[in-house]
Amino acid sequence: MAKERIVVFTGAGISAESGLRTFRDSDGLWEEYRIEEVATPEAWIADPERVLRFYDLRREQVIKAEPNTAHHAIAALEKGYHVDVVTQNIDDLHERAGSSRVLHLHGEIRKVRSTSDPALITELNSTSLRLGDRCALGSQLRPHIVWFGEEVPGLPLAASLVERADRLLVIGTSLQVYPAAGIIHYASPECPVVLIDPNAVDIRLGRVLHILATATAGVPSLVDRWLAESGISE
Repeated sequence: MAKERIVVFTGAGISAESGLRTFRDSDGLWEEYRIEEVATPEAWIADPERVLRFYDLRREQVIKAEPNTAHHAIAALEKGYHVDVVTQNIDDLHERAGSSRVLHLHGEIRKVRSTSDPALITELNSTSLRLGDRCALGSQLRPHIVWFGEEVPGLPLAASLVERADRLLVIGTSLQVYPAAGIIHYASPECPVVLIDPNAVDIRLGRVLHILATATAGVPSLVDRWLAESGISE
């Protein structure tokens, strides 16, 4: 019998518990930078060196961070279910925890891409990306990040995964960052939706069970219950 399909949709809250700062928790600032200065196409045109410095800092922070118990619990779900992780986060903590299917809606901090061909994406094997670092086509490399104002190319695939899900687990997100937050509405009417987040969230979907807890407090116990249902005990 085919395994039940679970889609896990994660936001900044799960990464924050590994020490990674978020816009939501810092009044629109990352360190001393404003969003408009570092996370838009206009910022890249105006001052690419500043943008590169900012993402170098974020990359260093991600490399130092470790997956937390929520990341590990999500990976453990694969013992009993077909699990797809759809994340708004640009870190690689899900992968390092052991999740095998991860879709990054907003890009990946440890990858870079060509400024002339967005499909030309490579791993960055250092902590720093500099002006003059070029792709195979000779164009400047940029962070593989979806900036504010850019299209989110992974959305159709994310929507398809949610449409086919038997369960949807949403973790650590205010569901306010669109268009990504809208994928929750692709869940079928029969699909139960569980949200784990310590904050009040404006949800216009009546069947959502909201567990008011942090990711590390709420996810492991829920995963234990679901694995027990599938006949797997941790």
